[in-house]
Amino acid sequence: MAANETYRIFAVKYATRDAKRADHFLDKASVPNPDGPMPMDYFVWVVRSPSRTIAIDTGFTEAAGTRRGRTFLRKPADGLKLLDVDAAQIEDVVITHMHYDHAGTVSDFARARLHLQEDELRWVTSSEMFARGARGSFEVDDVVNIVKGLYDERVILHQGDWEPAPGISVHLIGGHTPGIQVVRVNTARGWVVLASDTTHYYENMESGRPFVTTHDANKVLAGFKTLQELADSPKHIVPGHDPLVMQRYPAASQQLEGVAVRLDAVPSY
Repeated sequence: MAANETYRIFAVKYATRDAKRADHFLDKASVPNPDGPMPMDYFVWVVRSPSRTIAIDTGFTEAAGTRRGRTFLRKPADGLKLLDVDAAQIEDVVITHMHYDHAGTVSDFARARLHLQEDELRWVTSSEMFARGARGSFEVDDVVNIVKGLYDERVILHQGDWEPAPGISVHLIGGHTPGIQVVRVNTARGWVVLASDTTHYYENMESGRPFVTTHDANKVLAGFKTLQELADSPKHIVPGHDPLVMQRYPAASQQLEGVAVRLDAVPSY
């Protein structure tokens, strides 16, 4: 077995929105200060070593963000370019799940193999999508692009946990969606877990309150436990949408303050 590589991890912020605390918890009645502000940030992630670069998620398009009232800051591919990463040359992209803010802009990653859980693709093309509420978190063009990618042999479907490279493992969690997967990365500070929407905010996991958009609440709660088992400590878990990520981790460079942070660095909390 090949020895684990050590990676750097970057979170790139590409959009944001204003919201209230009650917007982010399934059990709104239990939320302290429900009308208080709780904005949401949107990220894509990059994992790099001297030998490889892997992207995690592809964000949403400006058009999709505008329709949904999001503040679009930059194309995800343009955010990667600020890190000297050419999205068009990346060979592997992990799609954590198919919600609109994680599976858009795949055309900007033209060479990439797109790694997705088979349970996720099966779900978004199932009869559950007849319900308007179920399909509201998806963009039909994104789903069509993934299906086209399958027929073009660009989409790689996984069933359960898998390892894209030494020092990186991907784990099927479920809960938020049936096929949501998280990425565990070996870094200089230990094993870091990119949780994506397994926990949108630190507070979702820390309080045991699932996010409002939930397919299976019991699996979400089990997923919180799995995150802690996979990571070296709670400080090695990175939530998918929390603005605190940009505050707790150092900028990738002075020029990228407020745009990109280093998740392989020790957080300041």
